[in-house]
Amino acid sequence: MEAFLVSVATISIAEIGDRTQLLSLVLSARYRRPLPIIAGILFATLANHAAAGFVGRWFGNLLNPKVLEISVGAGMIAMALWTLKPDKLDQDAMPIGAAGAFAATLTSFFMAEIGDKTQIATLALAAAYPHLLAVVAGTTLGMLVANVPVVYLGKAFADRLPLRAIHWGGSAMFVLLGALYLGRALWG
Repeated sequence: MEAFLVSVATISIAEIGDRTQLLSLVLSARYRRPLPIIAGILFATLANHAAAGFVGRWFGNLLNPKVLEISVGAGMIAMALWTLKPDKLDQDAMPIGAAGAFAATLTSFFMAEIGDKTQIATLALAAAYPHLLAVVAGTTLGMLVANVPVVYLGKAFADRLPLRAIHWGGSAMFVLLGALYLGRALWG
């Protein structure tokens, strides 16, 4: 249960102001069809985070527990710094053509998640926790928690969020998680 809850919290906070959240906003404004967009986000996230989870699990099995905890702790602190840098959406990355809302969301979301901080966090969480299914389910739910309101409420919602405070809070959470892993590695 810890793996699931930490994964939900980590990703839902890390996703605030992320480029995929901005992509949700653009797709919502462009297609105005929330259910296919949400389905596209769900399936793209499941595929992307499952792949990241398998890589993280494999990587986690290669390292001894102390080195793994140091790696995850350092990774979480790096994520704290990355969270403070707001993302911008590259308009050229938007799909061109008459693809439906689902196909456009599925492909653009999957591609936007490659190398994204939430994918890297999923990899680190999968390396840290033995329950891969709980991690992938948690990171996917965290992605939906952050993006579904944006799809439904659009720009009016996004303009009212205190993004700077959210970024700092998310960064503090990553520092806290990083310190927890480093502390466990150093002091058992």
